[in-house]
Amino acid sequence: MKKLGGAWTIVIVLTMASTLAEGQAVHQPLPVAPAQRSRRAAQQPLAPSSARYQQVQKRLAAGWNTWDVHSVTTQVLLPDGLAIHVGLKHNSTLYSDAFLGDALIGRQTPGAERVFPGPHSWEGSYTDLRLSWKGHDLRLQTAHDGGNLVMLATPLPSPPLSGAPATIVFSVNYLWDRPGNAIKQSGHIEARGPLHAVTVYCTCKNAVAAEDVNLPVGGAYLSTDFVEPVGMSTGAPLGVEKIKAIIDRARDAYHQSVARSGKAADVVDAIQTVLGWDTIYEPEGRRVLSPVSRVWSVNWGGYVIFDWDTFFAATMASIGDRDLAYADAIETLRSETQQGFVPNYARSGDWKSSDRSEPPVGSITVLGIYQRFHDRWFLEEAFAPLLGWNRWWARNRDVQGYMAWGSDGNNAPANLDDNSRGTRAGAILESGLDNSPMYDDATYNAATHTLEFADVGLMSMYIADCHALAAIADDLGEAATASEIRERATRYRVKLATLWNNDAGIFLNKDLHTGQFSSRLSPTNFYPLLAKAATPQQAEVMIKNHLLNPKEFWGEWIIPSIARDDPAFNDQNYWRGRIWGPMNYLVYLGLRNYDQPEVQRQFAEKSYALFLQEWRKNGHVHENYNGVTGTGDDVTSSDRFYHWGALLGYIQYLQETPSSTAAP
Repeated sequence: MKKLGGAWTIVIVLTMASTLAEGQAVHQPLPVAPAQRSRRAAQQPLAPSSARYQQVQKRLAAGWNTWDVHSVTTQVLLPDGLAIHVGLKHNSTLYSDAFLGDALIGRQTPGAERVFPGPHSWEGSYTDLRLSWKGHDLRLQTAHDGGNLVMLATPLPSPPLSGAPATIVFSVNYLWDRPGNAIKQSGHIEARGPLHAVTVYCTCKNAVAAEDVNLPVGGAYLSTDFVEPVGMSTGAPLGVEKIKAIIDRARDAYHQSVARSGKAADVVDAIQTVLGWDTIYEPEGRRVLSPVSRVWSVNWGGYVIFDWDTFFAATMASIGDRDLAYADAIETLRSETQQGFVPNYARSGDWKSSDRSEPPVGSITVLGIYQRFHDRWFLEEAFAPLLGWNRWWARNRDVQGYMAWGSDGNNAPANLDDNSRGTRAGAILESGLDNSPMYDDATYNAATHTLEFADVGLMSMYIADCHALAAIADDLGEAATASEIRERATRYRVKLATLWNNDAGIFLNKDLHTGQFSSRLSPTNFYPLLAKAATPQQAEVMIKNHLLNPKEFWGEWIIPSIARDDPAFNDQNYWRGRIWGPMNYLVYLGLRNYDQPEVQRQFAEKSYALFLQEWRKNGHVHENYNGVTGTGDDVTSSDRFYHWGALLGYIQYLQETPSSTAAP
């Protein structure tokens, strides 16, 4: 600290890397393995995107929304990175004070907040949630007022755990190392960055005199006792009644927009809300995308893109937000590995599953979105990675002419914390069905890096991928490539036909180590319907004898991830008997390829009924559901706000809108 001209100047020097002069003595650190010297992977940078796609991201990453992955009660202005956080302090007169700075939907740790998500418009023009924590219940609503933001926090009746009122806190800062500062003034906060100057006002009574100075909040904030509705506004000081009027208009506009979907209105509301709350701004890649849930993303360091999960998010987003649909599909493809496949996961720090992929549903996703919007540039953007991925499967996952799941543990860069790479467990993870009983007896061949297991589901999805990719190639005028893709589809269609078992009346997986068919049935045994690989006669037998058989798949809640008469069904543990949105969705798409209108109708209605049970009760959209009771809250291994659970509702959307082209 130096005194210059009568003022004190504090100089802080942070040494981020060695800059010592040659010959200067220094204690050297112990050598560290190269892979451990950085928290980031040694990946190649993302491939450059087109100007058209850059405009998509520019449109998405603009304005106020719940962009911060860490909290659904935080509003962020993009592209500035200016954040307004809503926190709650529990006060006591003894020793149990606590502070809730971030809130997430579905957190299951002891004492965690419970968030009940309400409507969330695509662009964040209206959001609504309820929160319960330590005996405090509140409702938080937000709305856009032109380019400004208003927020209204309303205390709800609840049994108190303390005689002291809670404190509500509005804190302001800049996220993601964006430049800017927020300065507390008398009763308001002035935020200034390179792009905008924003003034934040609060209806906090006696904000200066009653400010709680013991809050664990860094930077500028406004706080008050939370005993009545408290409003926040940017741009101009507004009273609570004025803020309520703005929010009421935004709420009415949201419900009017949803009502225009007619019979599909409830589904549109649910899907828009789910994806609205699950969509974030990802600062490493400077992009907007929809990871599976915020809880998952926080645990993975900020974001995680799972292959088929995020493709399905793109499909659902296409019902109302074209740009978000494009972003979810393209960002999943841009996560491809150096080997040319879309990985099982891609997470912050550029870490990816370089050993394994996940189900090939990219081409049917891209084609379905294209058939809805007809933007040729989108096909051009997606075609090269889709083609490389399609070719990769045939080169790396062919076993005796069949397709099998695998894990190439020698691929670089190696994720040293992923102990499943190059193992039987890693190969099963490639299926996306992590602990499915189908693979309990499958043998992993370390020389070929694959399971010795001809998989009906994989072959069917791959053939469907080929059909969709060939159609994309046709639209792009790539005739020779389309012919190449169709040749592969034909080759694997012929091999898939050999897995039809007349006695069983269904396509069966085959253990290539023993040469024996597997009698275990899961929804993947119906995927030949998706590939149009079953004859009409075969389809009728499969549907009548197995799908509609209550001893196997039919019932009040459909359809379980293993047949009900399989011993593993009673486990009700993840893929061992529970019901999953993506399985229902792919089977439903298969049913649409055959003349089974009544089965399609019942299948859609039952899927939707399962979705609505938890949605209406708790606002939950579960990763998976109990195959006996239909609940998702019976286990902690079912994330409570995992967007692909909404596929159960999306099936009903497709049924209610038969002209929809959201799926090929």
